[in-house]
Amino acid sequence: MRLTTRTNLAMRVLMFCAVHKDQVVKKADIAQACRAKETHIAQVVNLLAQKGYLTTTRGRGGGIELAREAEAINVGEVIRAFESPIAFAECFHGAENTCPLVPACRLKSALSAALGAFYGTLDSLTLEDLVHGNEPLKALLLDPPEDRFAA
Repeated sequence: MRLTTRTNLAMRVLMFCAVHKDQVVKKADIAQACRAKETHIAQVVNLLAQKGYLTTTRGRGGGIELAREAEAINVGEVIRAFESPIAFAECFHGAENTCPLVPACRLKSALSAALGAFYGTLDSLTLEDLVHGNEPLKALLLDPPEDRFAA
């Protein structure tokens, strides 16, 4: 299984905002710290705001901040919100499924169980769990070294 780039960026944005708690942050700062294009960050921020995870303010003093406390943001919920439109396998497509093996295939139930375990683990985590006491993460996101990714 692989998370989409959009989901990965969504989690980075949320962690950045959680580390900068009680601060309004800028897209450019998130993009720099997360090694992402600002246009991609803007798209993800827009989706996170639509889903109620972020608050955005336009204008000179504007920026981005968490819409809820970090302990109220469930990691599994966020990942489902970004990944759920994408079916894990063709047999999960319902009416659009054309796989001829469905009547006898045991793989779908195994995949369902595996996905349940995957999301079960993520459902036990909050954004706060990812950032609280994580000093190495805070160091990277509070003051990202310019040359840390230099070859």
